Amino acid sequence: MTATPTTADGTDAAPQTLRVAVPNKGSLSTAASEMLREAGYAQRSDAKQLALTDPSNGVDFFYLRPRDIALYVGEGTLDIGITGRDLLTDSGAKAEESLQLGFGRSTFRFAARPGLISEVADLAGKRIATSYDGVVRRYLQQRGIDATVIRLDGAVETSVQLGVADVIADVVETGSTLRQAGLEVVGEVIMESEAVLISRIDAAEHPGLAVFLRRLQGVLVARSYVMMDYDIPSPRVEEAVALTPGIESPTVSPLHREGWVAVRSMVPRASAQRVMDELYEIGARGILTTDIHACRL
Repeated sequence: MTATPTTADGTDAAPQTLRVAVPNKGSLSTAASEMLREAGYAQRSDAKQLALTDPSNGVDFFYLRPRDIALYVGEGTLDIGITGRDLLTDSGAKAEESLQLGFGRSTFRFAARPGLISEVADLAGKRIATSYDGVVRRYLQQRGIDATVIRLDGAVETSVQLGVADVIADVVETGSTLRQAGLEVVGEVIMESEAVLISRIDAAEHPGLAVFLRRLQGVLVARSYVMMDYDIPSPRVEEAVALTPGIESPTVSPLHREGWVAVRSMVPRASAQRVMDELYEIGARGILTTDIHACRL
């Protein structure tokens, strides 16, 4: 049995609140708040709100610039935070990934005018403009390439046209913005980024962190799977179960109709339609899928 924390005068102490940093704007902000809501946490309704306390779950949320979150967590001011892997790496903060969150994916690449660069080694001696100078310097250092890195805030595509740089390093999605600026992607991928939950390196684990992680992991699973129910003739059960093995094992229950059973199993969302077709082909009927809103595995 766990003892209730007490203060110096012997009265019960309030549980230690988990302090969580959340992006206040940008591409990560809305998706992060949606995920936290799905995990059962209160979230702000006003975009100008800087902090929110969720007393029923023992969490304080702080809405900060995504670029600053790794620094707050790394210094121990906040316990954990949601930010991009690229921003974590760029910051050099004493923080590390605890969980990949599956949204905000992006690719970080070099770009230059056509014909200027054919391989990474050609970056030597060039001027590289970027908003992620920490990422670029680390990449060049690991490969022994000597180049000048110029930090620019905001859009960097025009830096080549203006003569500030020879090459840029930036997040690339479709590449249309680069083409409009007369640039093309060159070399290998510098980094694959996505939203991640981060915590301080070597920090003592907060008592509320395990529950927080389980909730977010539950959201990730719920988003990736559907619950599938179907009826199948008993002689075909093994074939059906091979198609729907579930996370651990499917539930098989007898039906009132003799010679038939009902099966329930979690199935990856991406393959659900194909699995339904294959189940139908081997005699399954009454095949249904339903969304999973929360789970613990």
